[in-house]
Amino acid sequence: MMRREALASTVENVRFARIALAAHKLRSSLTVLGIVIGVTTVIAMVSIIEGFNNNVVKNFQSFGATLVQFQKYDPRFVNPSRDESQRLRKNLTYEDALALKRLCPSMLAVSAERYIWSGEETSIDIGYGGEVATPDGLIGTTQDYPIANNHFVGEGRFFGEADVRRSGAVLVLGRGLADTLFPRTDPLGKVVSIYGRKYLVIGVMEKQGATMFESTDSHAYIPLTTFDNHFPWVKRDRGVNIATVPRKPEWVDRVIDEGTAVLRARRRVPFNKPNDFGIMTPDKLIGNFRAITGGITLAMIFISSIALLVGGVGVMNIMLVSVTERTREIGLRKAIGAVRRDIVQQFLTEAMTLSGVGGVIGILLGLAIAAIVRAISPLPTTTPVWSIVVGLVVSISIGLFFGIYPAYKAARLDPVDALRYE
Repeated sequence: MMRREALASTVENVRFARIALAAHKLRSSLTVLGIVIGVTTVIAMVSIIEGFNNNVVKNFQSFGATLVQFQKYDPRFVNPSRDESQRLRKNLTYEDALALKRLCPSMLAVSAERYIWSGEETSIDIGYGGEVATPDGLIGTTQDYPIANNHFVGEGRFFGEADVRRSGAVLVLGRGLADTLFPRTDPLGKVVSIYGRKYLVIGVMEKQGATMFESTDSHAYIPLTTFDNHFPWVKRDRGVNIATVPRKPEWVDRVIDEGTAVLRARRRVPFNKPNDFGIMTPDKLIGNFRAITGGITLAMIFISSIALLVGGVGVMNIMLVSVTERTREIGLRKAIGAVRRDIVQQFLTEAMTLSGVGGVIGILLGLAIAAIVRAISPLPTTTPVWSIVVGLVVSISIGLFFGIYPAYKAARLDPVDALRYE
């Protein structure tokens, strides 16, 4: 029975609140503007950052969840070569990769890799007949590349150990390059040119699609030894990255331990010194990336909280004005039996309804912004349910917090003085 009465009282208070807000539409709209802006910002930014995070995680995991890459620089999103101590490190070598393959029984594949990216050279165009295609990157690597990078040949074959050993002039194309150069013919067995050198196309990689960072479908691959003959400056200046995968998924830590021990011994790193090489795994990159976007999210929430605070002050102000305007109404309610709790509940409900309406509008605007960004840009957006719940709860809580003082001020009014108020 008491629950039913409490529910009826709450419904009645919400109805009173709706009538009071409808009576002053412009004033109510301006009052909740801060709340609307704050909640809109939170929902929109969380949607954009969450979608961005999910897409980046998917891209990293496309390389294989068990990838362990040994490289000169520590994995960072800012350019690590700006760090003087890392820039002065010795390059990793092809011989290091061979040592890992020979001495680390936990490793299923060891892929030594060198790169030239588009824009670094005057041209790395691949030509065939009258067609020309420019790869995003030209990669010199070994026969273990497909397994180590979870990216396999769709047609033909990848080069083998013999091709690497004899510096074969063979080439494997990404799917996009093959479609550009050979739109109406089979690319296998064709001879193409790079820098005036001839290469026999022996394979085409399976289509992998573009990530936010690059398109592997626009990569081209040649044996590492061939690459070194044609581009010796890359070997001299950059060394290699060494991609590895464990024989069993649960052996990632074992791969890291064995590889670290071998490289420290070969590079003669003292036992009391840190590694002078970097170790990259998808989990590390994901963790680094989420740390960055987490900081951005906190900054956006802080900025939004200022708007919410301004909105809360506006709610308090409008409720104080409402108490003054409705002094006689309060006196009349008390005269016919309303107690302090009833008055407090009435004004708190009005304040929470006011801020709640602002929260709902903010959520809808935030969702609309996220949808527009998703529709007109390649930037993905995902709105987690928790952000909607938090946005609504926070907005209502602001009404509750900033409505307490006006509500208790109304409840403390003397009914006789209130009825005399003009």
